[in-house]
Amino acid sequence: MSKDKTKNMTEGNSIALIVQFMMPLLAGNLFQQCYNLADSAIVGQTLGALSLGAVGVSSSVQFLVLGFCIGSCVGCAVPVAQRFGAGDYRGMRRYIWHGILLTIALGIAITLVTAILCPQILHLLSTPDDIFAQAYQYLLIIFLGIPFTLLYNFTSSILRAVGDSRTPFLFLSVSTVLNIFLDLFCILILHWGVAGAAIATIGSQAVSGFLCLHYIIRKVEVLHICPEDKVFSRKRMGDLFTMGIPMGLQYSITAIGSMVMQSANNSLGTTYVSGFTAGMKIKQFAMCPFDALATSVSTFASQNYGAGKTDRIRRGIKEGTIMGILYGVGIGLVLIFFGRNMSMIFVDGRETAVLNAAGKYLRCMGYFYWVLGILNVVRMSIQGLGWTGWAILSGVVEMIARCAVSFMFVPRFGYGAICWADQTAWISATFYVIPTLIVVLKKIEKQINSVKSSSVKSSIQ
Repeated sequence: MSKDKTKNMTEGNSIALIVQFMMPLLAGNLFQQCYNLADSAIVGQTLGALSLGAVGVSSSVQFLVLGFCIGSCVGCAVPVAQRFGAGDYRGMRRYIWHGILLTIALGIAITLVTAILCPQILHLLSTPDDIFAQAYQYLLIIFLGIPFTLLYNFTSSILRAVGDSRTPFLFLSVSTVLNIFLDLFCILILHWGVAGAAIATIGSQAVSGFLCLHYIIRKVEVLHICPEDKVFSRKRMGDLFTMGIPMGLQYSITAIGSMVMQSANNSLGTTYVSGFTAGMKIKQFAMCPFDALATSVSTFASQNYGAGKTDRIRRGIKEGTIMGILYGVGIGLVLIFFGRNMSMIFVDGRETAVLNAAGKYLRCMGYFYWVLGILNVVRMSIQGLGWTGWAILSGVVEMIARCAVSFMFVPRFGYGAICWADQTAWISATFYVIPTLIVVLKKIEKQINSVKSSSVKSSIQ
């Protein structure tokens, strides 16, 4: 891809640009969820409900660790998008070089720490004894594959920062098909159990990462790092650190609340563990449009911030939020009326108790799914504008809400309280991010107007 194939979002119809950028992201997110869906469906249908519980018992801690990796990579791409929007390609490449250094350091540190602490993590989650061994096998392999997770997410985030959301989707779709094949091969032919499912997931993610890297090296000339770009700068590393790490922490802090919630649910028994796992898989799949839309609006806001166009930033965020709400209402109705039947993708129809638990979780969630249309778009927009430190507090609010429900209401109301924990967290965080966005927009508008005023005065003199 040469420079003319990048996507400049600072000119043209905002809705058209957001939707055009969003569609490959959406398809990519759906394919990425197919990793987990394939694992869970094949494990649940071939190895049984206990093995499904083993795969899902650590889903919250996977979200914590992998979410930190994904968030850090997305954060590192924010200044890349801003420099691209401003037309500063040399500055953009220097940020990419520092992002590579930071990503390598994170990969080494996170892999070592999580692999060593894997047993303690599962004990912390109150993992039932009857699935502990399988859960350990699965989680350890996922942790050892973190470098591949970082590789794909960093390279794909850089491509998206310059407007190319199509290429990461194409490579991810290839690796998703490969993942399904490897799942069947490792589980049914090699009889590796849940370990085979984890190996299939990591192997497929590695393929998508290397394909993105190869594509950048061979095709994307505007992203090629020159020798003069490889000069270490404390300021640039500091910029990436203050954007990438807080964004990663925002994902992780949100996941801490989910870990507490999952630990509370795990203590209720294997039936609820399996039902919750099936419901979570469908929830994550249904969230894909929210994530794609929020990322698209965030990239739109980042590039227009670099170009100094505040009116376009406001318009893009408003239109994206409306689209998110409309989708949330529609998918919420689907979860309310068809959630239990959809859970049969993962659970045998004879597992009535497990299906009832999954259906209840999805039905309760469906009533407030539209709130995510506001929360995700607004929060990602704050991050895309560079105010990641403020956005991280929304994750703190979510964590507090989930912990409060888990500690105060689960002991009394059991699984019923679990079914309302997420919605409580979403609503609480939304009340924080809306006024935060208003303040951020006023600040950047003042900043941009000040820069323009200074430029005018300089030209007059």
